[in-house]
Amino acid sequence: MFLRRIPSTIFGIITRSRLSRTIMSESPAKRLKTSPRKIGTHNGHFHADEALAVYILRLLPEYQDASLLRSRDPAALEECDIIVDVSGVYDGTKHFDHHQRTFAETFSAEYKTKLSSAGLIYKHFAPALISLRLNQPVSHPSVELLYQKVYKEFIEALDANDNGINAYPADVAPAFNTGGITLPSMVGALNPNWNTPVDQAGEDALFLQASKLMGETFARKLDYYISAWLPARDFVVDAINKRFEHDKDGRILVFASSIPWKDHLFTLEKELGITEEGNKPLYVLYSEGSKPGWRIQCVPVSKDSFESRKPLPDVWRGVRDDALSEVSGIPGGVFVHASGFIGGNKTFDGALEMAKKALVM
Repeated sequence: MFLRRIPSTIFGIITRSRLSRTIMSESPAKRLKTSPRKIGTHNGHFHADEALAVYILRLLPEYQDASLLRSRDPAALEECDIIVDVSGVYDGTKHFDHHQRTFAETFSAEYKTKLSSAGLIYKHFAPALISLRLNQPVSHPSVELLYQKVYKEFIEALDANDNGINAYPADVAPAFNTGGITLPSMVGALNPNWNTPVDQAGEDALFLQASKLMGETFARKLDYYISAWLPARDFVVDAINKRFEHDKDGRILVFASSIPWKDHLFTLEKELGITEEGNKPLYVLYSEGSKPGWRIQCVPVSKDSFESRKPLPDVWRGVRDDALSEVSGIPGGVFVHASGFIGGNKTFDGALEMAKKALVM
């Protein structure tokens, strides 16, 4: 059964005008040749990977108006322009299935996680999608940076889930019950209940809901990395270049506002060869933006760690306002968290003095 395309929502709002210009600039012969296309996938129980794969394809100009066939009829599927998550074939052009016994494709040599249909479609088509969104050629370094980042932070988890790969060793007991609140579980819950039969049209409609859920989440994630995460890199580079203005050993970074700096800092430290423990940044200062005051945050030992390279002094922790100013000897104290990973002062000079004092305590 053929279905109308999914509205591209958030990402589509951003790119629709650009996509329209691209299509309108093509010759009539080319438009006739490339549209409308057909995407094929299997019917029956659906999963997060093919739901996302279909949505990613529909973010591309050549598939934005594609119809969708959900079937297990090989002859019908072969009439499609691209087939995902069914057919038992992966050729990187028309067939994108990962269920065959011989399949062992990963995103790159760096990864051990086998790809699902989401990973396969992302691997082959995401560079073009990111290039379109950035309005940069596929060869642009930012395209590759985002391509790698989104796979690692979003797509790989879906590949692992679909292939039954645990994030932790089997003998590690979870600290609490998550209740199965994950994107794949939410997609699974959209399938018809075992005791509530639906016809093909009803099942297809539920699949479209699942595809929209996965696709909108992916689009938001990608747009965050494009519009917020990537631009922050230049500010981190600038702060690293200016770090010796605030401390002779370059251990204090300053940002005009709160930005996503952790990822970039650890990456840039490796790129720039900042390896000596005594020369690595220990504190980050940033303005609280619309609120008056400045924060001092400790650099963690790794991007996702709660352990700081050098926590704020123990005697400051859990102390606030005038009491903090008194114990620290620095006017304008606001607070220091009980764990010592972050604190605040009413002024930049006060926050900088806190950082300098903390370095020697």
